[in-house]
Amino acid sequence: MTREPLILFDATLVGPAALDALRKLDPRVQWRNPVMFVVWVGSVFTTGLALAQPAWFSIAVALWLWFTVLFANFAEAMAEGRSKAQAASLRGLKKKTWAKRLEGAYRHGEPHAAMKWHPLAAESLRRGDIVLIEAGDIIPADAEVIDGVASVDESAITGESAPVIRESGGDFSALTGGTRVLSDWIVARVAVNPGETFVDRMIAMVDNAKRQKTPNEIALTILLVALTIVFLGVVVTLLPFSLFGVLAAGGGQPVSLVVLVALLVCLIPTAIAGLLSAIGVAGMSRMMQANVIATSGRAVEAAGDVDVLLLDKTVMVTGDNRLTAAAIAAEGGVDDFLAEATPEAKLKLIREHQAAGRLVAMTGCAS
Repeated sequence: MTREPLILFDATLVGPAALDALRKLDPRVQWRNPVMFVVWVGSVFTTGLALAQPAWFSIAVALWLWFTVLFANFAEAMAEGRSKAQAASLRGLKKKTWAKRLEGAYRHGEPHAAMKWHPLAAESLRRGDIVLIEAGDIIPADAEVIDGVASVDESAITGESAPVIRESGGDFSALTGGTRVLSDWIVARVAVNPGETFVDRMIAMVDNAKRQKTPNEIALTILLVALTIVFLGVVVTLLPFSLFGVLAAGGGQPVSLVVLVALLVCLIPTAIAGLLSAIGVAGMSRMMQANVIATSGRAVEAAGDVDVLLLDKTVMVTGDNRLTAAAIAAEGGVDDFLAEATPEAKLKLIREHQAAGRLVAMTGCAS
């Protein structure tokens, strides 16, 4: 799927993200991140002190603490907004289209000009309906070619710029809704009911993607919470030490509660905790920009560990940036340039590319 890349501060994202940042001030939301919840509690506490005893210093500290909480919320909301925008772009593929449903029973080999059809909204098509698709038409739904041959532009779905040939019979009869016929004509039988198309399933995957914490994120969260508890104990003990010092010296003033709260926020890993969830969501969004849908943060981490990719068919490398280092045919392949190489030579090449941190794609090549 090809989509326009979103800039960092896209105007369509900043406004909704700012509103979401305010909604995330709900303590039930903040509690999910223990470190930021401590900052939120500190913000409420210093705000109460500033209102009880107004002073520029107390007001400034309270404002900075609220800014810290809002910034963390805004970063997460921006990342979530990018993912929502990707889902919206997928829905853009489901444009209002009309289908040419044939009337009566279709007779194979019937002349193109003699076919009788009537227009019908694409969302009204049912499995088994026969449609005529001519040059320039949008394929209304996932279907199977039963007559004719045509050149189809599938770049909106696959990202492949070169058109593909679709014809009846064999492995090249499947049609995907939302793609466009470039030339000739075909007759196709609708293969799915409304809401079951490929694009519908893709949208459902994006909408149902869970923002679950990954094992690494859970481990890091435990570490951050432990550090927060340690520094919280340190800051709590400073107040009695300060009071004892004042009494022992016979003068001076103990450290204020506002200063202690500000010190606590500076000591605990606020920045890491504030951006941790945003990093996870941003990782899923970046994979979507690479035409890969990650349904969880665990999938993002797993994708980062991939160095060998096993595919069941010949790989078509597209785009200007070809990152595949080598294509090595599996046993029985005949078209690959390494088809005659010994297994030892293939294994040696794989290990060399893996050591260099490159991706190695292994595929069986069809004759």
